[in-house]
Amino acid sequence: MRGGFRVYDTHTHIGTARHSGRTFSAVQMLHAMDQQGVDRSMLIPFPVVEDYRAAHDEIARAVRDHPDRFAGAACLYPFLPEAEFRAEIRRCAQDLGFRALKLQPQYQALNPVSSRSDFLFATALEYRLPVIAHTGAGVPFALPSLFIAPARRFPALPIILGHAGGSVYYLETIVAATVCPNIYIEVSSLMPHHILEILAHVDSSRLLAGSDLPESLDAEFSKILSLDINPQSKRNILWDTAQRVFEP
Repeated sequence: MRGGFRVYDTHTHIGTARHSGRTFSAVQMLHAMDQQGVDRSMLIPFPVVEDYRAAHDEIARAVRDHPDRFAGAACLYPFLPEAEFRAEIRRCAQDLGFRALKLQPQYQALNPVSSRSDFLFATALEYRLPVIAHTGAGVPFALPSLFIAPARRFPALPIILGHAGGSVYYLETIVAATVCPNIYIEVSSLMPHHILEILAHVDSSRLLAGSDLPESLDAEFSKILSLDINPQSKRNILWDTAQRVFEP
């Protein structure tokens, strides 16, 4: 707990990243979580990995060893042969018990407006995996507004806008969430005043918190706790929304 609130970090990564060279283990994640008062974390592969199955297996081992602290998310290149993509998502959901599917448009140039992307959202819906979509850096396909289209095509599928589009595009997340009740906003990378502006239009029950990188843990959760909002709104952002979306 942190400041009297349970904390669910909905945006973390372990493994080895080919694009940055960063390596971070489950043991290191647990240590960081314990230092910062984080109760539970969603583990996601880095956007570019050597072997997506191995990356998923590493996360599965962490979830198996610490089921009370970790949940797992799948992430793989969407332009694999569709049968291969679907088979791996099935494995992650049914065999590994993962709770989400991550889309990384800055490295995976899938156009969410196009019906060509339907297979990804349909597969996520079939296996009851909310989609966490990176938004912000990586435009045009990382624009938050583009996810209005799949949210309307798949109204039963929760879609989480990771990073809330960043400080440049965060206003688009307000529009997207206003017109699509199945869109949620994860606010890592925003300044506190950006979050307050979102909360003026979108209920806290549709906001989530995340760190993305361990160096940001303290800053990301301190900014939520420091907001001049009521305790239930903080509780929603830090824990309740994530529990409802990922672990119904």
